[in-house]
Amino acid sequence: MEELIAKRYVKAIKQSSSNISMEDMATIFGGLSESFKDEAFINIINNPNINRTTKSEILLDAVKLADSSVVNNLIKLLVENNRINIIPALANEMEKDVANTTKTYTGFVYSDSDISEKVMADLSDGLSRKFDSKISLLPVKNNFNGIKVDVEGLGVEINFSKSRINSQIIEHIVKAI
Repeated sequence: MEELIAKRYVKAIKQSSSNISMEDMATIFGGLSESFKDEAFINIINNPNINRTTKSEILLDAVKLADSSVVNNLIKLLVENNRINIIPALANEMEKDVANTTKTYTGFVYSDSDISEKVMADLSDGLSRKFDSKISLLPVKNNFNGIKVDVEGLGVEINFSKSRINSQIIEHIVKAI
């Protein structure tokens, strides 16, 4: 639900803003959304005994260095409509919009073994050419038996599982006999 509301706000902001100011706002709201990971901050924001003016002042102080009337007005609007809790979703939607506009995406490579920098660069370059975008890949070590590349912004997932390849080889050999 929050994502749908956030998309509407981002759509309205995008119509009245340039790409550069959208990138700046995405950075500002990304930093502000980090505050929502702090339990004390969430308790203050969700406390019904604290009035809207105080909540607005807290949020405006957090973004004071940005010195942006658009950001300040958006925060005031969110406070006025009791939608402070959509700020993390709003930041996420802004980041997605900026990524789509600039065609710059970040993906993850999951594997149970270490992957060399050259392989990471080759994967990144190949995907970038294939999708006509700039894709940067980050390695994530986990217990996946193979290699899995996931670029969420593009909706791309490539999976090479050792067990699946072994089963396909066996299946091919059985068919050949």
